[in-house]
Amino acid sequence: MTGYGPTRGVGGRVTSVRTVVLEGVAGWVPGQPVGNDALPQAWGVDDAWVRRRTGIVSRHRAGPGLSTSDLAHEAARRLVDGSVPGPVDALVLATATPDHLCPGTAPALAARLGLGTVPAFDIAAVCSGFVYGLAVCHGLVASGLYRRILLVGADVYSTWLDPQDRSAGVVFGDGAGAALIAAGRRGDPGEILAFDLGSDGTGRDLITVPGGGARSRATGGAPAEGDTFFRMRGRTVYEHAVPRMTASCRTLLASVGWDPADVDHFVPHQANGRILSAVAERVGIGPDRCVTHLDRVGNTGAASIPLALADAADRGRLRAGDRVLITAFGGGLTWGSAALRWPGAPPPTTTEGTPGSPRTTTTEGTGHVAVG
Repeated sequence: MTGYGPTRGVGGRVTSVRTVVLEGVAGWVPGQPVGNDALPQAWGVDDAWVRRRTGIVSRHRAGPGLSTSDLAHEAARRLVDGSVPGPVDALVLATATPDHLCPGTAPALAARLGLGTVPAFDIAAVCSGFVYGLAVCHGLVASGLYRRILLVGADVYSTWLDPQDRSAGVVFGDGAGAALIAAGRRGDPGEILAFDLGSDGTGRDLITVPGGGARSRATGGAPAEGDTFFRMRGRTVYEHAVPRMTASCRTLLASVGWDPADVDHFVPHQANGRILSAVAERVGIGPDRCVTHLDRVGNTGAASIPLALADAADRGRLRAGDRVLITAFGGGLTWGSAALRWPGAPPPTTTEGTPGSPRTTTTEGTGHVAVG
């Protein structure tokens, strides 16, 4: 990798770094859509109620036998099976629903994809995972340590949902999205420009799975009934998510010198329709520039942003050089935003695969746009 490394100043600090680009994205959701009318009758909801409160029409469930690594593999292989313009040097998996508490899921995913002994690790930033992962991959490439990294966001929330909890049950779906992050040249389509990240651990109990980890095990007793299920305090989360994402977007726009009117596409984490609309309105971006996939797949956690990007690319909505602003909020509490230029929008193709009668959004291209 001669010629790609950073220069270093006093104390070994990086004084200049190489440009980092997004080469492409792909997404995958399992099974057939589960419409609002198919939700459990015990929840006492109907299609109109769910649409009005969340903006969701359907979501996908992984079903028996499928876990996070299975969905991650389906999304990732659409990028690495013969379409990568060079070797993948590392893999980062963002997920809140790993296959196991120990070990991490990423090494097994890398082996399954045939990537050999490349470094692979998980990131646990919940729904902010893809943005956090994008920043980590950017840093690893910009530093000169690696040239191309596969970033995957995947979650199977259906395995953690309380069957009696309709508030989470109507919102969350299962899915996976993948992206290739690589070294490039300044001004290239796909250039990743800047990040804004934050956290507030005082809100750690707002989005949580209380039981199963070291904290609950340290009590010496079995987890309380229901503690192994996902819990979210929706109203309070809304009160944090909207101002946090809004402030993050404003900070990022100022750092890259963009006015809200300069943003071609705004891609927020697909949490629910109310949050998306509130953040876009406060940032000053009209609904015509908002990329949404929520209505068809629900909240897919760390997969939501790459899935939304892959879907928009598949529909021919994104063009090379378009200014893209992404933002997310998740448990922890965590949040983050990123600004980039889209790598391109080649002719779309849709691929059916297995298992689970999948629905896929992938698009093949060339050069820096491996998949867009």
